[in-house]
Amino acid sequence: MKIEEIKTYKDYAIGESFFNRSRGLLRKAVLYAKAFNSDINKTNDWVRFPYYHHVFDDEKKGFERQLKYLKNYGEFISIDKACELINGREPIDGRFFCVSFDDGFYNCYSNMMEITSHLDIPVIIYLPTNSIGLDINNEADIEELKKNNLKNPKIISFLNWDNCKEMLSQKISFGSHTCNHANLSKLNYQEIEKELRESKLMIESKLNINCDHFACPWGRTGIDFNPEITTEIAKKTGYTSFATTNRGKMQKGDNLYLIKRDHIIANWENFQLKYFFSR
Repeated sequence: MKIEEIKTYKDYAIGESFFNRSRGLLRKAVLYAKAFNSDINKTNDWVRFPYYHHVFDDEKKGFERQLKYLKNYGEFISIDKACELINGREPIDGRFFCVSFDDGFYNCYSNMMEITSHLDIPVIIYLPTNSIGLDINNEADIEELKKNNLKNPKIISFLNWDNCKEMLSQKISFGSHTCNHANLSKLNYQEIEKELRESKLMIESKLNINCDHFACPWGRTGIDFNPEITTEIAKKTGYTSFATTNRGKMQKGDNLYLIKRDHIIANWENFQLKYFFSR
């Protein structure tokens, strides 16, 4: 039986409960009201890290619209430049955005890259290295691919290493998202170190680059990882930064091993971005 691939957000959301859909609509209405009193221009001297997981076929227009909207409020910079600003001697003068993607889905290659290249926007993609190269047409890989969305009969595809090599020429860099998309809170010290070290070495070997940046799967401080443990391991294994999923701005002198990021869905309306990036 041929396995169908997830191409749209509508397909991706199959299996979402009525409760979650209702909660999402209520949340959207609340943010719409709060956005009236929000103004990104009233904030300054920060780096913000909008992050995504996917740009499906029905999200391309929304993704491009969002990036153009944010261009009105700040400059897009690479992860290396963002770390330099936060950790540098000079004050951060202005507003800066650093875009990242978690999980390494194939639609970063097929949909995202065209848009970010056209708009000249740098991106870092955090790769769960054991998923990179899994083939939807390979029966041996299908069971692994199914684990990413157990409630969905369709499968989402991942990048392969050749895709990644090609993307390097388009201002796209790569960091680690562990080997196995591991929940670090469930691992001991040695297991965490193995996930960080081996994924870093794999990326460096396959792409012939330095892998200096890490993003924690799920990424909630104190829930999905313990910074008292992970900061030591990240430094020990040679990472410059450790990204979380806690929302907020990063300012001069903030901890690069607790980078705050703002999760975005590519079909969100501009008022949702307006609210989050004015906080």
